[in-house]
Amino acid sequence: MNLKGVLSHFKNELNGIYPESEVVFIFYIAVEYITGWKRAEAHFKLDQELVDDQLLDFKQMVVQLKQNIPLQYVIGAADFYQLKFKVNASVLIPRPETEELVDWIINILKQTTHLNSQPRILDIGTGSGCIAVALKKNLSASIVSALDISEQALQIASYNAGVNHTPIYFIQADIRSYNSPEQYDVIVSNPPYITNSEKVDMHQNVLENEPHLALFVADEDPLEFYNAIATYARSALTSGGMLFFEINGVYGIETVEMLKGNQFKNIVLKKDMQGIDRMICCNKN
Repeated sequence: MNLKGVLSHFKNELNGIYPESEVVFIFYIAVEYITGWKRAEAHFKLDQELVDDQLLDFKQMVVQLKQNIPLQYVIGAADFYQLKFKVNASVLIPRPETEELVDWIINILKQTTHLNSQPRILDIGTGSGCIAVALKKNLSASIVSALDISEQALQIASYNAGVNHTPIYFIQADIRSYNSPEQYDVIVSNPPYITNSEKVDMHQNVLENEPHLALFVADEDPLEFYNAIATYARSALTSGGMLFFEINGVYGIETVEMLKGNQFKNIVLKKDMQGIDRMICCNKN
């Protein structure tokens, strides 16, 4: 069988699970993963016959995709901010909106003169380490730490820091009970923010595969982690230090009010590319 036949197999087997345009997108990622050929090269090799091992890999990938396993978990990797990250079911798959948050932070820090020339940054709930690694890669003078409650997540994050040549200090802790004398110029977090009642609107491949510990909070306390982080940041941030959040757009105004109640100033609520309230920046008073 040639690549053209594999593409037909992908379309036939994944019909009704993904739109055809997404199937084609997945197919070319699969081709690069299995053969090493990027899309432009693969396009000219559609008639090339494949060896048995390659065909078996493609067929096994289709089986996993039909089981609603996300593509990134199938291939064990995800792209984020032009970097490669190892991912598995212990960590969330990095999202484009989180790239927007990272981009915002980098742009602000490059323009901010009052901060330390070697800004000390803490990423809370680091997961795969995508935020911490991307910040360190693009702000090379920064001193970056990353915290997570999950030992498995920290193992993945540590691996990703290594392969991307970004030295990062890792901390295993629950931010809701964490105390430390360390001081930071910047604290950033993309904590769990989806309420349990919002599960009905989520795609099955997320619900069945991604870690619920990193996704969900109780309906009764949707800002649980934001409150805990804001409380910690009041003592852990340097004077004028900056706090960044990725947020649930449903609770944008409530999150702003919570930060005001915690004496933060210069609070900016920013929309993502889809026009949804998605991120917040503020300063310690």
